[in-house]
Amino acid sequence: MFSNTSAGESGWKEAPRLFAGERSMVLVGLFGLLLALLLRLPILISGPVVAPEGSLESAFSFNAALGIFVLSFAAILPLSGMSDRGRRRLRAVFIPSALYAFLIETIQHLRGINPRFSEAGSSVDRLFGLLFGIDSILLILVAIVVAVPFFRRRPQGDRTLMVLGIRYAFASTMLAFAAGLVMIALQSRYLGASGNLMVLHGLGFHALQTLPLLGWLLEREGAHSPQARRLIHTGGIAWNAAVVLVGLQTLRGLTVFELSPLPVLAVLLLLVWAAAAGLSLQIWWKGRPWGGGRAGARTERAS
Repeated sequence: MFSNTSAGESGWKEAPRLFAGERSMVLVGLFGLLLALLLRLPILISGPVVAPEGSLESAFSFNAALGIFVLSFAAILPLSGMSDRGRRRLRAVFIPSALYAFLIETIQHLRGINPRFSEAGSSVDRLFGLLFGIDSILLILVAIVVAVPFFRRRPQGDRTLMVLGIRYAFASTMLAFAAGLVMIALQSRYLGASGNLMVLHGLGFHALQTLPLLGWLLEREGAHSPQARRLIHTGGIAWNAAVVLVGLQTLRGLTVFELSPLPVLAVLLLLVWAAAAGLSLQIWWKGRPWGGGRAGARTERAS
């Protein structure tokens, strides 16, 4: 374990860095964000609809979301404790799968074809849609492979708080993957009268940014700080509970954008996460050299 002693500071500095050794994954993630950005031009010129069933808005949101997802994986992978060989094997599956998803989503929507659940496309388009489903399952399996070490191994260096946030994030991500598998099985994102599984899917995935963020902001407080651990537990539990409530509302076939008990409680829980994030940001700010706090003074002495 690590503390706020000088040994702890040394451990923190020697801990794996975010994105370390993951240049190729970073480039793939940025490629997805670039595709999303480029799609804004035809949307602005001629609108998002491409007959007979294409939606450039859907392609934009998918590429942006997957790009952020890939970048999130590139950030946390060095903290997993996986060997270099294991990480190379993982990239050999993850990167082609992500590239296929980017390209098929973009090209098919530009052609006016729904890349997943096409009713107007040819048999070849439906084959590509089937491959898209298999590709999605591959991405799920890769995510599980990455998640397992975070629950089985002790963090390297003084990154205990960051890893704690990542564990909560993966719990939420598994719920997002479950929603994705249901969409594949139903061949649709809609459930019941107005339930939309895509909301659950997206909220679950965004945990990979929101929950590790708490750990990153609080790292210099040290792994033994009761306040820091309490904030991460509070934010992680609140976010995951909100995802579960959104899932329950969706399974009832109802929209989450209504004033009913489950969506309202989910919003309140997300506000709890926001409060934890705000307090974490305040602690981080005070810990910087310009913040004048205890950690800030420690950093100034170290430099």
